[in-house]
Amino acid sequence: MNFLVSVIVPCYNQVQYLPETLESVLLQTYRNWECIIVNDGSPDNTEEIAKLYCNKDNRFKYIYKENGGLSSARNSGIKSSIGEYILPLDSDDLIGEEYIEKAIQHFQVYPETKLVYCKASFFGNKVGEWKLADYNYSELLFGNMIFCSALYKRADYDKTSYYNENLILGFEDWDFWLTLLNEEDQIYRIPEICFFYRTKDHSMLSSLSEQSAMQLRIKIYDNHKEKFEKYIPNLIWLNPELTRQHDYILSLEKEIKRIQLSKAYRLGKFILKPFSFLPNVYRAKGN
Repeated sequence: MNFLVSVIVPCYNQVQYLPETLESVLLQTYRNWECIIVNDGSPDNTEEIAKLYCNKDNRFKYIYKENGGLSSARNSGIKSSIGEYILPLDSDDLIGEEYIEKAIQHFQVYPETKLVYCKASFFGNKVGEWKLADYNYSELLFGNMIFCSALYKRADYDKTSYYNENLILGFEDWDFWLTLLNEEDQIYRIPEICFFYRTKDHSMLSSLSEQSAMQLRIKIYDNHKEKFEKYIPNLIWLNPELTRQHDYILSLEKEIKRIQLSKAYRLGKFILKPFSFLPNVYRAKGN
């Protein structure tokens, strides 16, 4: 089946990046999409650029709303969409030409999949692969490892309470994934870089103080209290120092696993194996 995919592009004071973002949608190898550009009350010439693309290709659609923040703009775009699948895309980021095609191919083969995303890369002030942790539901409670531009079914969105419009300062993606996903859901990450995250000198998240970030974390806990209390009874993630220790332990575990899988480690273990009986011999002699 040739599913219709709705790409949702909220825009507020990002018009200088908008053409590049829309071009990345236009270049998709998967052709059955609509792209809804949501002008979130932006004071720049977002409308002018959006309408240029609407005139160029009728798959682009434009809506205007009073400024309400990123979550509000996404919800407005999704509610006006008609696609079976949703792909949020911020107006300064890019998607690879085959991203939608590869995601829909996976959904077609594995229709029980709840969400598909991919590997990602930075561009702009910082370049290189964005090395996100592998998806794990319990780890999602500690922090987000899925960027906003993942594909999911519109029918699943309709079962949620939508993107939280009270999270004006950030973390709205993390909150929504906790709303959308449950432990038993099947999540798939395309093993190729198909998403490109623009880095700038200043961003909403980079300007957050530790106190503001903690307040957002507490709001997310309040929004998903049952899930947190089920999986993290002690809620150590609310303490920044304990969270850092948790992240450090995880990094050590990964490094140990990497060493254990290395050829040098396995070779050394093989060489030393004949001598493993010696401690037992010495103990026997001691007796």
